[in-house]
Amino acid sequence: MDDPTFILHHLHEGDLPNHAVSPPIFQTSIFSYPGYEEFREVLRDESHRFLYTRGLNPTVLLAEQKIAALEKAEEAKILSSGVSAISHGIMAFVKAGDHVVCVEDCYGWTRTLLSSYLPRFNVSVTYVDGTDSDAVIRAFKPETRVIYLESPSSLTFKLQDLPVIAAAAKERHIKTITDNTWATPIFCNPLSMGIDLVLHSGSKYFSGASDIVAGVIAGSREDIERIRRQEFSQLGTVPDPFMVWLMLRGMRTLHIRMKAHYESALRVAAFLEKHPKVERVFYPLLDSYDQRELARKLFRGGSGLFSFTVRTRNLADIKKFTDAFRLFKRAVSWGGYESLVFPAAIATPREEDIPPDRLNLIRLHIGLENPDLLIEDLEGALKHIG
Repeated sequence: MDDPTFILHHLHEGDLPNHAVSPPIFQTSIFSYPGYEEFREVLRDESHRFLYTRGLNPTVLLAEQKIAALEKAEEAKILSSGVSAISHGIMAFVKAGDHVVCVEDCYGWTRTLLSSYLPRFNVSVTYVDGTDSDAVIRAFKPETRVIYLESPSSLTFKLQDLPVIAAAAKERHIKTITDNTWATPIFCNPLSMGIDLVLHSGSKYFSGASDIVAGVIAGSREDIERIRRQEFSQLGTVPDPFMVWLMLRGMRTLHIRMKAHYESALRVAAFLEKHPKVERVFYPLLDSYDQRELARKLFRGGSGLFSFTVRTRNLADIKKFTDAFRLFKRAVSWGGYESLVFPAAIATPREEDIPPDRLNLIRLHIGLENPDLLIEDLEGALKHIG
């Protein structure tokens, strides 16, 4: 069954030890066997048998099975962080002399991997505006092996037409990878659109409580096995069983939380759209968004994360605005129950180097608080603009 509630609450839980309702934590580094032959058999297949938690663990396996089912994937692999998922997903399919195409507004650590780390091994990258599918396709070269997508992209929430790009890439035997952290499999299934691999920061909505760091890759059995055999086994980005158990616990309410985040985000975004101190709101599922039709094609709903620009070019205003919040917390990351504010300007080390398009850009995560309280908090902070 592909119903999310069945997957999250029942899948692979019919034979839990001692009829437990909550899956137990197998907080063990190793597993023992009764004799030489059994031990020898398991030792030959560490990736698929319980031998050493570095390779496989029952708690981790259960979470992987659930995420794979949610993403309509053959298999999923949990790693120690979202950055691990990004690096493993890309590195598994490139070698010296290869080329990667990536959306220009990608996550900062993705850009670091592609622009600073992989060039050491003679892997090149071309950044493209993913909103133009033809431009993406024109960036393909004979040596292109991977295209990395974020739909929506970091901070600016630009969308890419996943089915169109995936079809063009398949014709050229190029591996397509996309980040699905924003919508989660509750609201989007990129593999069903032809994408090869889906990535998640498990630290975000899978947990929902801002208490873990994890990454996820989902795709075909062949691709996940390649990642498991090469990058995962060699680099050792192993998830801790207790951390995965916390993620499993959070996933029980994923379908409920995502609906609440989405509904509240729409209300707050609609409020900001009408506010005189706000220039523009970047939320893909607003009727006013310039890629709204594509958003309807890609997503069944949205998350609590979006950004907007305020009517000022004065950094002092941005600082006062950020400091004025009572409920929104000033913090990185997102996806938990709490609401967050992140001024894009703060990410530039030297204030004099802040790009003009980042100076007045504000990212919000709408948590699970009463949206009326959040709107009131925003109203008070916006008084410091202009």
